[in-house]
Amino acid sequence: MFAKPFRVKSNTVIKGSDRRKLKADISAAFPSLSADELSELVPNKEELNVVKIYAHKGDAVTLYVLHKNPLFFELEKRLYPTVYVLWRYPALLPTFRTWPPVLQKMIGGADLMLPGVVVPSSGLPDVKQGDCCAVTVVSNRAPVAVGTAAVSSAEMHSSGMKGRGVCVLHTYMDNLWAFGDKSGPPSLPDAESEGQGVYGDGCEADEEEEEKEEVEKCVEEEWGSGKTVTDQVCSGTEELSLAEQEEEKGEKEIMDTLLVQCFLHALKSKVKKSELPLLTSTFLRNHMFSCCPSGKQLDIKKSSYKKLSKFLHTMQQQHNLVRVKELTKGVESIVEVDWKNPELRSFSVPEEMDSEAAPVQDEGEGQTPYHPPEITTLYSVSARLEPLFLDANKRKGTILQPAEVRSIVTEYVKKNELVDENNKNYVTINPTLCDCLLEKSEYQEIESLKWDDLFSRTLGRMQECYQAVFPGQAPIIKKGHIEPIDISVASRGSNKKVTLIKNLEVYHLDPAVVATALQHRVQASSVLQPIPGAKDKVMVQIQGNQIHQVGSLLLGNHDLTKHVFGMQHLKTTLRKFLQILHKCSLGLKCELISFLGFFFRQLTVEKHQEKS
Repeated sequence: MFAKPFRVKSNTVIKGSDRRKLKADISAAFPSLSADELSELVPNKEELNVVKIYAHKGDAVTLYVLHKNPLFFELEKRLYPTVYVLWRYPALLPTFRTWPPVLQKMIGGADLMLPGVVVPSSGLPDVKQGDCCAVTVVSNRAPVAVGTAAVSSAEMHSSGMKGRGVCVLHTYMDNLWAFGDKSGPPSLPDAESEGQGVYGDGCEADEEEEEKEEVEKCVEEEWGSGKTVTDQVCSGTEELSLAEQEEEKGEKEIMDTLLVQCFLHALKSKVKKSELPLLTSTFLRNHMFSCCPSGKQLDIKKSSYKKLSKFLHTMQQQHNLVRVKELTKGVESIVEVDWKNPELRSFSVPEEMDSEAAPVQDEGEGQTPYHPPEITTLYSVSARLEPLFLDANKRKGTILQPAEVRSIVTEYVKKNELVDENNKNYVTINPTLCDCLLEKSEYQEIESLKWDDLFSRTLGRMQECYQAVFPGQAPIIKKGHIEPIDISVASRGSNKKVTLIKNLEVYHLDPAVVATALQHRVQASSVLQPIPGAKDKVMVQIQGNQIHQVGSLLLGNHDLTKHVFGMQHLKTTLRKFLQILHKCSLGLKCELISFLGFFFRQLTVEKHQEKS
C-alpha cells in the first residue's frame, strides 16, 4: 500500500476527546497491551498528530504520529500498528517467518506467498482469514512487515503451503516507514535462530559473510529445498509485478487512443473558426468530452500524457494539428487549427456518436435513455367535503381528477336546483354547501357563489395529491405536492462557493450518476452528502457556482423544466427580478445579471419549442 509515495491531505494535533477514543480503540484492537503500555503509546500530555493521507491508489488513510514516528494507521475503520510500534512490542501480533531475500519483494509491493513461509517447530500461528499479523525474517524476531492473513492457518496447511499467505499493507523501508525517523529494526534473535548461531539484521558489516553462510547451512539442514522455494517466490513476485506493469501500460495505450480520437473528432465536427482563440479548458469540457463514445469515459490522468497541456503540446509539435499559445498568464488557448492537415482530413467521425443528446443516465452499457415522469395533480375527498360527494358514492380518501371534481359538483348543483334563476353565473348556497365551503364568519354574509369561486373553494378544501407515471412502471400516487429539484448556491469558508442539488431521487435520477456527469462536464470535484432530517435522501454538492451547467443538464438533457425549482414560474420570476434589479448594489447587480443571462436563454428554448 505504501510502496509508492502518498499525498498528505491534512496534519493536525489530536483533540483530547479523540485522544481518549484512540486509546480505547487501540485497547479494543490489541487487548494484550497493558495500561502502562497504552499510556506509553498514547501519552496524555505529549503532542500527538493526526495525519490524513491518500495512498497512490486513492485509499484514504489516517496516521497517528508521535515524536515524528507513525505509530498506527487506520484503513477502512480498522487500526494497524506500524513497524515502529512492533519493534517495541514484537509479540503484539501473530508472526510469520520468511527469508531475507523475500523482504525486498515485499518492499516493492508484493504479498507474502506461502512457499516462502518458514514453519517453526511450534507450528504456524493460529490466525483466521483477515486477522492482522506481522512478518519477520529468519534471522531476526523484529517484525519487518504488517498485513492481514489471506487465509486461515487450517487452510494454509490444507493447501499444502501454496498460494497467498499474507496480504502485505506496510513494510520496513516503504514510504510510511520513511515518514518517520527512518531508524532500522533492532536485533532480536529468536530461540531457534539463536540455537543455530543465526543473527539478525542488526549485525556488524564484518559479520555479514559469516551470517550468510550460517543462514545457508540452516536452510540446507532444516528445509533442504528451501533455497529453491525462495527462488520460486521471488520469480513469482517478479512475474506478478511485470504483469501489473503490462496491464497498466495497456490501459494507458487505450486511453491515449481514445484521447486522440476525441481530439480529432472535436476539431473536425465541433470547433468552428469563429470560436478561435478557444480556451483549452473550454475545448476539453465542451467539445472533447461530448465526443467520447457511449460506454467509455475520457480521463486524461489515466493516459500517458497526464495533463491536457502536455497532450496539446504533443499535438502541436509532432502532428502540427493546432497551435497553442498562452494569451493570459497561466491560461492557454488554441489560437489556430490546421484544417488541411492530412491526419485531420482523413479522420472519419464515428456514426454512433451523438453524445450531446445522450442523457446522464445513459452512461452505462445496456441502460435505457432517461424520460421524465408525467406528473398529474389529483385531489382527495376530505372529511369536511364528504357530504358533497355522497350522491356520487365518493367517500373520504377517494382520489379524483380535477375534471371529475368539477363534474360531480356541477351534477350536485343541477340535481338540487341551486342555479340562480336570475343570474345563471351564480349558485345558491344550501346548508350542505355552506358547511362544506364557507367559513363560520361567512355563514350570514354569502348566499351565492360564482361557478369559478365554487370550484376553487371545493378544490382548495380537498387534500391535494399527485400521480407520477414513469415509463414502463406502475403509476405512483402520493399526498401533497411533488418536491421540485432544488438547486442552490452556498458559501463555504471565506470565498468558496458550492452548488447543492436536492430531490433528484423523486424523479428517479441517481444522485451518484448526476454527480459524475457534472464532475466530467465542469471538471470540478463533487460529493454526495446526506440531507439532515430526510431519510434515504442525499444531495449532490459540486465545487463552484455551477447553476448554469446544472440547469443545462436537467433542462436540456432531461426535459425537467416544470420540475426544477423556479423554472415553472420563469416569466413571473423574471418580471419581479427586473423590478428589484435597479435597487441592488453594483456588486450584486453583476451576480444577478449573470443569472439573468441563463434565464433568457431558457426562455428562448421554450419559445422555440412552442413554435415547433
